[in-house]
Amino acid sequence: MGGTPFGKALGGSGRERARRGQGQLEAQVLAALHHAPGPATAAWVQERLGDDLAYTTVMTILSRLHAKGAVTRERAGRAYAWTPAADEAGLAALRMRRVLDSEPDRDAVLTSFVSALSAHDEEVLRSLLARAEDDDDGAPDPAPGTGRADASDEARGG
Repeated sequence: MGGTPFGKALGGSGRERARRGQGQLEAQVLAALHHAPGPATAAWVQERLGDDLAYTTVMTILSRLHAKGAVTRERAGRAYAWTPAADEAGLAALRMRRVLDSEPDRDAVLTSFVSALSAHDEEVLRSLLARAEDDDDGAPDPAPGTGRADASDEARGG
């Protein structure tokens, strides 16, 4: 897999790459893994991201992505081989869930989030919720008290 390293393609000059934020590095590591022909080592990822990125930095990013569930790993000799479990959108969704899970008043956070959506985003969300509801219609409803509450019950505080 030759060609332009992902760091140069995505990060600009060496000076600009030195200022990359964690989120940008995570996205670049995921992009490299998605272009890998199979599970890739940290050294392979480092080579694709460019000369100025330390191996230990790549390992740190891969470890953080693993803790977030965005990548999986398997032993490959003394090292690990890494595989993406999420793309950039999946990584953003993981971040959003982590923030939501850290807040004591989930309802208030969701209400505030939804009220700030653009008309287009609201329509996309409605469509996704309708699709999820349609998917749930094929499954038998759980017995009372054993499964998730009906969405209308939750909305009423029940």
